[in-house]
Amino acid sequence: MTKIKSKKGTIKKYLSIVLGCIFVGFAIGVFYTPNKVVGGGVSGISTILFHTLGVPVGVSFAVINILLLLISLKKLGKRFFFNTIIGSLLVSVFAEVFTLVPPITENVFLASVFGSVLYGFGIGLTLVSGASTGGTDILGRLVQASFPYIKIGKLLMVIDGIVIATSLVLFREIDLALYGIIALFLATAAIDWLIQSLNISKLAFIVSDKGLEISHKLTSVSPRGVTIINAKGGYTMDNKTVLMCALKENEMEEFQRRVLEMDSTAFIIFSESQQIIGNGFRVYK
Repeated sequence: MTKIKSKKGTIKKYLSIVLGCIFVGFAIGVFYTPNKVVGGGVSGISTILFHTLGVPVGVSFAVINILLLLISLKKLGKRFFFNTIIGSLLVSVFAEVFTLVPPITENVFLASVFGSVLYGFGIGLTLVSGASTGGTDILGRLVQASFPYIKIGKLLMVIDGIVIATSLVLFREIDLALYGIIALFLATAAIDWLIQSLNISKLAFIVSDKGLEISHKLTSVSPRGVTIINAKGGYTMDNKTVLMCALKENEMEEFQRRVLEMDSTAFIIFSESQQIIGNGFRVYK
């Protein structure tokens, strides 16, 4: 059973990586590149090289990432190298394939908005699956390895700003640079939103006269643990059992049904938790 769960987890992990890379490749190939949207990073450099020198997007994306990875191999280690090479090569392939697809829109604003949201979700999916699409993240980690006091978020913002400024110099269109800034902030927001959403869980508190029975039932049919708290009713002064259980949002309905089957008068409180660590809960970063 454990081996089956492990295999399912591994398959799910790699499917998420592939799906994330498809989103990133689609955003680059269909939205960013045709509309000259430069939102920073290696994707932005690839877009610049495509429109100035005619270098295929997928090729430049792969070459730049491989060079950065080779430079950083000693400092960042083999594990980071292999995790990143998979993501960056997949994005390179998908980006090149999607450049063959006709642009969905020629409106630069729409391309910036929809492209950045897809791009951010794609990056977020690969990150939470333990991989990376490379890009300026490699350069940021490399610099941080030498100067650990520099925050990587600020460092990446500086690097992305330089890429956008370069597009302004070469394309000489202030509107494109402004759209690039919009794309950068929206993509960052999409990444943060996805990771934060995956970390949000629920805490359930149950007040019942059948607390012990409910506890035994829940622990026998659910992988989630139950904490028993002895309490006293403030009005009746009767002894009560309060159960506390951490859940994922999609488990709430089934959890409530099971509790009410045992005690239809049970008092259930659900509250939101920003992050839960341990006992089957994973923290996404």
